Amino acid sequence: MGKNYVDIENDHGEMLRYRKHANGRGLIAHGAKVHPSAVIEAGAYVEPGVQIGAGAHVGRGVWVESDAVIGPEADIAPHAHIGAGAAIGGGAKIGVRTLVGAHARVAVGSLIGDDQTIADGEQVATDRRGLRLAA
Repeated sequence: MGKNYVDIENDHGEMLRYRKHANGRGLIAHGAKVHPSAVIEAGAYVEPGVQIGAGAHVGRGVWVESDAVIGPEADIAPHAHIGAGAAIGGGAKIGVRTLVGAHARVAVGSLIGDDQTIADGEQVATDRRGLRLAA
């Protein structure tokens, strides 16, 4: 049986320890809080301070930066990038290769398509078809 963690050096030369999440084997940094029912797929990275709610799904190759919050039942498609301090509401869906900037907010139940960019600090709400609602 192999080890259940990996040490990775960050951009500042600090060593961070990541453990493999039981559901999906994605890497969870020390200090992140991930609900046991969430699925973090292999190849995903969850940084320190992140909170991921019950039933959330984080796809292969996703990078969730520090202090981001992903609500319950949210679905983050493969290769998306969730910026530092961003918040994804419960039940929201984030598309493949989509970038959610630092401190951006995606409302509960929103649908963000593939290859989209949500700017740093932007607040977005959509209907179930992905059409943006007025702020």
